[in-house]
Amino acid sequence: MFILLRRALKSLAMALCVATLVQAQPAPAPIRIAMIESLSGPFANTGEAVFRNLIWAVERVNARGGVKLAGPGGAAGNRLLLLERYDSKGQNEEALSALKSAIDEGAQFVMQGNSSAIAATLIDAINKHNEREPDKRVLFLNYSAVDPILTNEKCSFWHFRFDAHADMRMSALMEVLKEDQALKSVYIIGQDYSFGHAVAREARRQLGLLRPDVQIVGEELHAMGRVKDFLPYAAKIKTSGAQAVITGNFGNDLTLLVKAAKEVGFDGKFYTFYGNALGAPAAMGDAGIGKVVAVADWLPNVQNAQSVAFYQSFRQRFPKPADDYVHMRMQLMVESLVQAMEKAGTANATAIARQLEGARISFASQSGVMRASDHQFQQQLVVGLMDRQGAPGVKFDVEGSGYGFRVIKTVTAANAEQPTRCKMQR
Repeated sequence: MFILLRRALKSLAMALCVATLVQAQPAPAPIRIAMIESLSGPFANTGEAVFRNLIWAVERVNARGGVKLAGPGGAAGNRLLLLERYDSKGQNEEALSALKSAIDEGAQFVMQGNSSAIAATLIDAINKHNEREPDKRVLFLNYSAVDPILTNEKCSFWHFRFDAHADMRMSALMEVLKEDQALKSVYIIGQDYSFGHAVAREARRQLGLLRPDVQIVGEELHAMGRVKDFLPYAAKIKTSGAQAVITGNFGNDLTLLVKAAKEVGFDGKFYTFYGNALGAPAAMGDAGIGKVVAVADWLPNVQNAQSVAFYQSFRQRFPKPADDYVHMRMQLMVESLVQAMEKAGTANATAIARQLEGARISFASQSGVMRASDHQFQQQLVVGLMDRQGAPGVKFDVEGSGYGFRVIKTVTAANAEQPTRCKMQR
């Protein structure tokens, strides 16, 4: 009896030791993601809008237990994602400083997109860092920087773009513009940096091919984020006799432009890359009905149950009308990253990059594939036309404005695809 009791006590003591050790084991370190964006200055609202999308995606992954890692270089079991914010202030030097801080603090993935100039700077810096410090490599996931050069001449093994680039977006817009036989004159206006130049260049090229009968009656580039009064620009647009404006402007540069156009009485159309968000519909009001055209990877009024549920879920998470800025591609990007990590079984940047090449992802009715040759995501695009909420095809409005976008054209991934000039160095 004494021997049995001693054995029982010994077993109990061992069990208590094991339990204590288990409890003492620290939780696996989170996988750190650095969002580098303008969080102050004229484009702070765009950075905050992106953050809402990314944190919602991260919350969804963590709610289901995190990322399941089991292979070499990854601790067995689940690891949570940690999204950290770094303010680039819209400046290249600030972005480089933020990148260094993020890497020093353990970030393994960098996400950025609201400036193609900053994206190009980050690509160069990450290329050099990864060559110099192979044990601390990082990946760059781009959700909005759409200068075509980033997946052409400046393509990088460490950079993956999940948005359609400017030439792809312009081609989708032209699918609508080319059918507008009443249109005979356009005015091209944009921001004076790499992306704005790319939009203007492609607009000229595609108009020449598809609508040589349309006259370009004006073309202008303005300082990015510095113009407070667009009335002089709007007056020139109206005086030119243009029937439509083509612009890649975003954020306040677009909102102030459409407000000014309304004030001077311009009644032509706006063919835009980003006219469906961040105050533009409210700024235009009734004057924009049937006249503001926007291209996107997805719009809230895509007509299927999965899309509706996706959008309603976002609005439940962020119910304030001013926070109504949701992009499917940012969700696809985070889901693609998680899928690649789980397939690789590790958080190692090189292994994950190889899994991302050719990755296929589907989420909430949208799907796409990462083209391995240049790391340009291929997905369908949609073009929407502004209308009053409640009109046919306009179930949802934008930012509580009472105006939304009806899908008038869907461009398949195959038709949206463009050739690449990338010569990938692996």
